[in-house]
Amino acid sequence: MAISSRADLWLRDPRPLTPLSSLGSAGCSSIGSRSKAIICSSKNAAEASPASYKEFKLSDFSLCPHVSIGLSGRSDELLFEGVVQSPSSDLKGMRVVLRQLTGARAQRRGKRALEIVSKLICKQDIFHSYATRVHGFIPSSDQDSLTLVHGYYGCSLHQWLLCVDWLPNLEQRLALGEEAARRVGDHTTGGPEVTRQLRLVRMIMRDILIGVNYLHSQGLAHTELRLNNIHISAADRHVKASSFPNAVEFSEVDDQVTVPSGSQLKNRRKQIIAYDIRCVGYVMARMVLRELMDPLIFSHFKTFLRKGHDPVGLREFLLPHLLSKSPSGSTGLQILDRDGGAGWNLLAAMLAIDPGNRISCTDALRHPFLCGPRWPVNSSIDMIRWSLGSAAIRIVEEYIYMTHQRNRLAQLIDLLERVNFTTRLEDWMKTLPGKWRLIYHTSRQIGLTMRQASPPVLIKDVMQTISVTSQTLASTVDVTFTVLPSDTNWPHDKSGNSGRIQINATNIQLRQGERLYQTDTEVIDQSPALERLREVESSATRKRKGLGHFLPKDAPKSLPIIRLDVDEFDIGMELEEALPDADLARRIVQEVRLQLPKEIFAVSKLACATYVDSRLLVLRGITGAALLFIRSPMK
Repeated sequence: MAISSRADLWLRDPRPLTPLSSLGSAGCSSIGSRSKAIICSSKNAAEASPASYKEFKLSDFSLCPHVSIGLSGRSDELLFEGVVQSPSSDLKGMRVVLRQLTGARAQRRGKRALEIVSKLICKQDIFHSYATRVHGFIPSSDQDSLTLVHGYYGCSLHQWLLCVDWLPNLEQRLALGEEAARRVGDHTTGGPEVTRQLRLVRMIMRDILIGVNYLHSQGLAHTELRLNNIHISAADRHVKASSFPNAVEFSEVDDQVTVPSGSQLKNRRKQIIAYDIRCVGYVMARMVLRELMDPLIFSHFKTFLRKGHDPVGLREFLLPHLLSKSPSGSTGLQILDRDGGAGWNLLAAMLAIDPGNRISCTDALRHPFLCGPRWPVNSSIDMIRWSLGSAAIRIVEEYIYMTHQRNRLAQLIDLLERVNFTTRLEDWMKTLPGKWRLIYHTSRQIGLTMRQASPPVLIKDVMQTISVTSQTLASTVDVTFTVLPSDTNWPHDKSGNSGRIQINATNIQLRQGERLYQTDTEVIDQSPALERLREVESSATRKRKGLGHFLPKDAPKSLPIIRLDVDEFDIGMELEEALPDADLARRIVQEVRLQLPKEIFAVSKLACATYVDSRLLVLRGITGAALLFIRSPMK
């Protein structure tokens, strides 16, 4: 439950704060008078609270004249501020937040929070470093409500991010100097906005993960981690999670298993821990990508995940929103794209659909995205694959390719094929199905060039949908394009006659194969079947700066691949507006075929699939040219 300042409440709830005097007896259990005690069950509070909690009276506080009701959709909670005035209290002069819980359900949440905190209070130094304090409660003879006394921490992280000048304010709040920067493995301060924001994100995320990991080590899961209930303390410069009204104990989960077994208990605990990790992933996404602070965009983001889409496609899904204001992308996009897309990799690991595949807190703390330049991390083979793919995608997005860019892309694709982990035919059958978008071809630039086209045709997307039928594959390629008016010379207005060409291929047989590499000391059989799978690689490619360290010292003579055998396919075209003659339709098809790789229209010219993962797919033609696809969200 988020405990926030009055300024925070103004921002979070558009309704004006209600004066205490106007509530009266009908407002909320006679809270209007300062001299009248707030109704709270002292018996129940004492049962749910340890002896270490202090018992307060309402007269011990100087209350703020305003109150907020129904925050975060909870109409049974009421928040107001106060200052401790009791001379005998150790908290004299301290600002606190009083939270009154009315109704049975709200009281259960409050008692649950007291119960959980009482179990962690034995290690105050560790617990209070990453959680908000609960000082005590206000007793009363009735049982209609329960009032807790919380520490005051100002605005929640959600409200910090809504401010226009949030970055310098948070840096000041965290006293982000050289000493603080060392906490994330950095030794610098200042710099460009992207660097400053990345340093701040690393510090906040590491604090959150350390706190969540501590809870998990104590047999607890928070289950309500959101921006609204995360605060930054001005006293110790730490990020703190609020109280635990819906915290789950692993021991309680174990008792719910009817026939307890080791695997069942372990799976239940993993699911609860994975839920916390998913909540942290949401926090990280909204903190880095400011566009997600827009409720509409954030709802689309959550819908994307709820439909079961793999989070590795988040960049492809969010790219239109991230590029809407600047061609170079937002600051968040630049942060996540750094270091080979390490941020997108961590985000995908936290938001994985399968709870068993989500990253743990300890592994997340060792992730390259959260480790500064002073903490070198040995990347795993999965991270190497991700970095290679991200580098290729970034180069492709530049669209205008010079010779060195084409060489670089060819090398990156070759390296991806060498670190391919999908070797079994069964794994290919599971990973290949889906919707893929063609983004690059090693021997032909997709789309119009300097050539004068007649008629001018603008290629939009080339999508390939692969589905599994029994032991075979079916492929449908959709090419969307726009036929521009012929009497204009490449107009700024790219509207025209929209059309689509569809190529259907059924009964695609997959067979296990291998790709052979020619060496200087060995002559390979010159049979046609092997000739189309061969690619000669020079030793200079392996020694090229920035790429050579990925390759093994002894290059393999062959690598496993999947061969594609296509029997037959058919082609059809649709246009929004009817054409005046058949000759124009023929020229449109000819122009589209001229702008696209020949393997798209002649599917039989595809020789093999050499790389696939949850994000990228590489197909090779009989000429050795490579087609690079990226997975696109299914609509």
